[in-house]
Amino acid sequence: MSSPSAAVEHPGAARVRAVRRARAGHEVVEVDNGLIRLVLAPALGGRILSAVRDGREFLHRDPALLDDALNVRDLRAVGPHDGPMSAWRNWGGDKTWPAPQGWSGPGEWAGPPDPVLDSGAYACAVDVADDGSRADITLTSGDDPRTGLRLTRRITLAAGRCDFALRLTARNVSAKNVRWALWNVTQLPGRPVRRPGDGVWLATAGSGAPDTVDLVAGTGRPRVERHGDVLHVPAQDVVGKVGFPDAAGWIAHVGPAGTWTYRFPVDPTAAYPDGGSRVEVWMEHPLPAPLVHLGGLRPSHRVVECEALGPCRELAPGESARLDGTMSLGPRLGAVTSVGRHAWWSAPLAFAEGTVTGMCVPSGSGDASLLLLDAAGRVLWRRELGICAAGVPLALDAAVPAASGTVRLEVRRGQDVLGSVAVAAP
Repeated sequence: MSSPSAAVEHPGAARVRAVRRARAGHEVVEVDNGLIRLVLAPALGGRILSAVRDGREFLHRDPALLDDALNVRDLRAVGPHDGPMSAWRNWGGDKTWPAPQGWSGPGEWAGPPDPVLDSGAYACAVDVADDGSRADITLTSGDDPRTGLRLTRRITLAAGRCDFALRLTARNVSAKNVRWALWNVTQLPGRPVRRPGDGVWLATAGSGAPDTVDLVAGTGRPRVERHGDVLHVPAQDVVGKVGFPDAAGWIAHVGPAGTWTYRFPVDPTAAYPDGGSRVEVWMEHPLPAPLVHLGGLRPSHRVVECEALGPCRELAPGESARLDGTMSLGPRLGAVTSVGRHAWWSAPLAFAEGTVTGMCVPSGSGDASLLLLDAAGRVLWRRELGICAAGVPLALDAAVPAASGTVRLEVRRGQDVLGSVAVAAP
């Protein structure tokens, strides 16, 4: 393995490299695979400060705290801090907190601000494979006396992909049982309503749980629209938060840079915080005066927070909870209808009158094919679609021959299934 403190260079455009760089007030770690570039800030709460694809920045950060090169404007701002919401130094980016949030007792996380998990320094280990096939960056918080937790964030970027894995771990380092849920918060730039499809998209599971629960009303409640099995939170000027107890395990944001997606598991048998919320969306926009009922918070930017939660877990001393997820960066195609393991779809895979249609964005590159299968999984018909590229839309509009019995259509990249649809053929 490579030295954790040096840049790692490999021949070939598909290699992954990682390098530590000094910035005013802190050190960052840049990870790049030629398709996407991530910049992590261990000293600023172990967050991802930047996520760039095709020169476009997907994450929000506060320009009053950081310049375009991620230098800290006021060195006194770096370091642990606490106090009311008005004292929070919201650097931005992507970070992990414990849930539920609140200020009424020890079973609630009274942040942000928070001196350990949000604003404390995280230890950082960089591990790049010798062949440049992947890089693992592990960020570990200090031990937090208020929650009893130590948080770990492991970011894995592989060669040739426009997505990256995020493994979150909460370990009970106290001497007593604690009960918390992992809570990942991604801040993305908001904007006024300009284009159809902008905003947040997420799927529902049909569990019978409510679509939404009201959580925080700053100036109001974010408006939510239903489109079949998918919910849409349009771009809008509001300060508030809504929870989604029936979320199916993915969330996407369509904004100025393109389409950001996050896919994660849900446990239909487990209890979730905040009225059962598996996903939460917070929106804010500039206000002329602080919101007294929210601790003096005064938003100064348009921000959309896409938040994914794990289930509440009772942890004995030494026990851990984990939440795995995958984030991707892609082009703007409007609505997001589904997010799978190997691709996300802007127009669902569909079959009608002998024609299959749809549009997806694969996470990796390779030979794509369209297959017709019978009920036993045998291939009845196959059409090669050519090479698909990571992060490049793959449009489908193809005639499919008739077949007897109930069959299934699949779109594959190599052995990876990008999408499938059941077809009742004559």
